[in-house]
Amino acid sequence: MIPWQQAWQDALYGPAGFYRSPEGPAGHFTTSTHPPLGAVFARAIAALADREDTGMVVDFACGRGELLRALHVVRPDLELVGVDVVDRPKDLPSGIEWIRAAGGSAVPDALAGLADVLVLANEWLDVVPCQIAQVDDAGVLRVVLVDPRSGRESLGAEVDREAREWADRWWRTEAPGDRVEVGISRDRAWAGLVEAVGTGTVVAIDYGHKAGDRPTEGTLAAYRLGVPVPTVPDASCDLTAHVAMDSLPGATLQSQHEALLSLGLAVEHPPVELAHSDPARYLADLSRRGAVAQLTDPTGLGAFRWAQIRIG
Repeated sequence: MIPWQQAWQDALYGPAGFYRSPEGPAGHFTTSTHPPLGAVFARAIAALADREDTGMVVDFACGRGELLRALHVVRPDLELVGVDVVDRPKDLPSGIEWIRAAGGSAVPDALAGLADVLVLANEWLDVVPCQIAQVDDAGVLRVVLVDPRSGRESLGAEVDREAREWADRWWRTEAPGDRVEVGISRDRAWAGLVEAVGTGTVVAIDYGHKAGDRPTEGTLAAYRLGVPVPTVPDASCDLTAHVAMDSLPGATLQSQHEALLSLGLAVEHPPVELAHSDPARYLADLSRRGAVAQLTDPTGLGAFRWAQIRIG
């Protein structure tokens, strides 16, 4: 058995890792950046780039470039850069730059010194592997070990001082069996992305929680083809855990619902008269209304948390 963090890293980003598969993330789940929501979401990100006064958008952990494609259509004037663990997709529109990353918390050296840029990391931190720990019967916080083939768990050594201090500050544990997803690796990943920017704005969008609503049972989960499956780190499924968003250094937080409304996305029903005068536009407006409703739904995607920081 090995620590969950190591097994998780290998399962997602190893040579045969889940995120290196040909179909990519979009083959298993839909995010705000994927069709049919992506076109509407891209307009919001373009509005954010305008508000932040930048002509360059870096999409970090961008899958196969779904959001970049939509942005290219909506705003061909923007300079677009994608970063992910695979080679540049052959069908990506020319003019979109591509940087290959190692995966996990690593930020490529090629991103250093970015100026006047909007860096977006959508659903990245939740798949940055972190240490999983659990309180034993004696009240000691121990590292959780896992068998990569079966998913069977056991408790290993007591966590080190740094992990203990992080847990004491950000994720209180009391009862035997309480689990902690120690967010040190996520905090460092976020800090590394921020450090790559000389001037600009960094936004991380993710499943998350704050102090006061930490789940004592943890949130580590696995998905394949959009369906929950047993949490086995064998590279056959996505592995994700919600992010302690309030521990991210320097970040200001808001919900996706709040963020998108501030960027001009609102659920508006097109006038009925349009159905008679311009049926095609009416149907298109109805489709957009549905996408906006999904993206801003406070019980769904709208509950995602946006962590944002301006640099310089």
